[in-house]
Amino acid sequence: MKLPRSVAGWTIAVFGVLALAMGAVGLLWPEAQLRLLGFEVPATRGAGDYTGTFLLASSMASFNMGVYYLLATVTEWRAFYRFTVVFRLVTFTVFSIAVLADIAPDRFFGVAAWEGLGALATAIGLRADTRRGAPADAVR
Repeated sequence: MKLPRSVAGWTIAVFGVLALAMGAVGLLWPEAQLRLLGFEVPATRGAGDYTGTFLLASSMASFNMGVYYLLATVTEWRAFYRFTVVFRLVTFTVFSIAVLADIAPDRFFGVAAWEGLGALATAIGLRADTRRGAPADAVR
């Protein structure tokens, strides 16, 4: 894989690798993923508890998202970088509200913070790249 060619590309690559890794953890060791996010892991689950199913789906989505982010890095797809800034800020907002509304445990705010800080890092990277004349939006 080629290394990123821009500051914003590096922020996208880091997020992509981490999304890929966290997706893999959720697929291979779901209990560790739940603990990492601050959720309880009971010894047994009752009938109708689809926590495992939901974790499987969200872990697969995270894994795939990691692949998408890395593909965007390789192609230096700057329109995608800008798109992620907006939607990672939306994610930060939704996850923060979930914690404040007691829908998610306080520890889950770490996920919200990661999204918000990642969005800001990419926005700053995009600005820095523009100032130094980074590659254009064309897919290379």
